[in-house]
Amino acid sequence: MTTTHEARAIDPAVLKQLRDRDDAGYAREPATDPEGGAPLRCCLRHSEAGERIVLVSYAPLRRWAVETGAEPGPYDECGPVFIHAEECDGPGPGPGYPVELHGARRVLRAYGARGNILGGKLIEIPKERAAEVDYALREVFADPDVALVHVRAVEFGCFMVEVRRR
Repeated sequence: MTTTHEARAIDPAVLKQLRDRDDAGYAREPATDPEGGAPLRCCLRHSEAGERIVLVSYAPLRRWAVETGAEPGPYDECGPVFIHAEECDGPGPGPGYPVELHGARRVLRAYGARGNILGGKLIEIPKERAAEVDYALREVFADPDVALVHVRAVEFGCFMVEVRRR
């Protein structure tokens, strides 16, 4: 399957800002992850035991709106994301969905070019079949009004990854 979309980690320039002061206006303290397993939005993988990470507040739609001139209005949300405490190598190769960050239940929240929410799609795909998320994303992007999709965890509502058209 040829993907018509690409998953994006948080941009390195934004990561630098978040490490200094997050989108809620706070300087957060890094910590050593004792067990590993934190979903890192800088490199789209789980942390390993002993890595230095930081939990920051991140407003993905606000950041996208600044970049594109959109106006997210009431859809602007700020929530917690884990990132490496220092600069990292970023995500591995390939534009597809980051299967390592997949959980069984995700919501694909679609937004239009002006920043308005267009709807969502609940997906329940087991982790061992996470590559199938690309098919669900293709269905969402079949609507020409969809400019980007935020993948969120159902249980906690956490932002996992942004997906845009290629």
